[in-house]
Amino acid sequence: MTNEKLRCTWCETSDKMRQYHDTFWGTPLHDDRELFAKLVLDLNQAGLSWNTILNKTENFYAAFDNFDLEKVARYDATKFEQLMQDAGIIRNRLKIAAAITNAQKVLEVQDEFGSFDAYLWGFVGGAPVQHAVSADNEIPASDALSDKISKDMKRRGFKFTGTTVIYAYLQAIGVINDHLTSCFRYQELIK
Repeated sequence: MTNEKLRCTWCETSDKMRQYHDTFWGTPLHDDRELFAKLVLDLNQAGLSWNTILNKTENFYAAFDNFDLEKVARYDATKFEQLMQDAGIIRNRLKIAAAITNAQKVLEVQDEFGSFDAYLWGFVGGAPVQHAVSADNEIPASDALSDKISKDMKRRGFKFTGTTVIYAYLQAIGVINDHLTSCFRYQELIK
């Protein structure tokens, strides 16, 4: 595959990473089920590479009933143990428990705000934060926004939502545009 377009350097490790970068990462996301799915995927990345999670994404969707919030929120001990035996996902007790708890918390947020989307995007007034970074080393691991959202989510009982996880999550769902200014996606996303 030829790389005729300039991209963020982190995605140049595989075709799958390039596709994720070109079609998803940094694109504003507003669907509650997909916002929940991405939260679960990002919390599972903690301590691992994104490539590991990306390669298991389809398995996660299958294992977690396509991230149906109502279903995941009702998972019982039997389903938990099934997930613990599923080699296609990350078999970490705390991360699986966090996914179930977070589904319950998203439902509570929906009751309060009307949608998980309204809650998350409310922190930025509905408009993405447009950073203008020219090198990877200019991108922080967290910032004041991720600190604020992380603190609020923890107060609400969400799990595995530390500021670093939340910063990566905000980048992925387009709340923060951290595409390099030289990347073709940067210009597409500031329009």
